[in-house]
Amino acid sequence: MSRSLYKGPYIDEKLLKKIAGKKAGESVVIKTWSRDSVIAPEMVGFTFGVHNGKDHIPVTVAEEMVGHRLGEFSPTKKFHRHGGKMQKELEQKKKEAEISAAKAAKTTSATKK
Repeated sequence: MSRSLYKGPYIDEKLLKKIAGKKAGESVVIKTWSRDSVIAPEMVGFTFGVHNGKDHIPVTVAEEMVGHRLGEFSPTKKFHRHGGKMQKELEQKKKEAEISAAKAAKTTSATKK
């Protein structure tokens, strides 16, 4: 459910104070724990270190991100992979294909010399 229109978007006051004295495009990362803050047009060009529960993930704000929340660009869960026996077989075939392609390229380059 979205926030009421008469209240306006939620933007953390501390975050706006941190932005106030700086110029967009600087290499300084602004650390924040406010994942629920909405990205405002004033934030475009800044790099925020958004906390994901463990560390701060750098998020550079672009124009397309305005209206979204900071937490959307800092995932809290790490995806390892789906796996099992089938996945291992597929990875093994892929490695073998890369090795054979490298050998083929090596032999063609040796015959040209």
